[in-house]
Amino acid sequence: MRKAKPKKRVVLPDPVFGDQKVSKFVNHLMYDGKKNTSYSIFYNALDIVKSKMESEEKSPLEIWKQALDNITPMVEVKSRRIGGATFQVPTEIRAGRKESVSMKNMIAFARKRGGKSMAEKLAAEIMDAYNNQGGAYKRKEDMHRMAEANRAFAHFRF
Repeated sequence: MRKAKPKKRVVLPDPVFGDQKVSKFVNHLMYDGKKNTSYSIFYNALDIVKSKMESEEKSPLEIWKQALDNITPMVEVKSRRIGGATFQVPTEIRAGRKESVSMKNMIAFARKRGGKSMAEKLAAEIMDAYNNQGGAYKRKEDMHRMAEANRAFAHFRF
């Protein structure tokens, strides 16, 4: 690469919890630059989680963070072409990408869900991920299974 690497942009913490992770999540959730709408969806989803999971001693934010941890993949497979054949090579994921992939998966599977509002769909996905079930958790398991199945090609790592 000729030029220097571009600077990492600093994401400002969110107004309610003062957490950068929440801001990143809201940025992934956002459509058409409607950040206020995204914040309201996220906070409403946490309120729904709070009302439905009163038995838990954790705060809704901690439940959301635990849910994200539960659906964060450790390895992924990348296609690599060697001598005319394409191999699925398992590679470990960088920390930043892990976070990004888990957030995108949670939002994608929340959008696919049947439900009334996006806040309710997101709340349901958060609760499922917290309990190690749901679409996003299944995606993580599938990624790990694929990496395990192709472990023989790990020596092609780049």
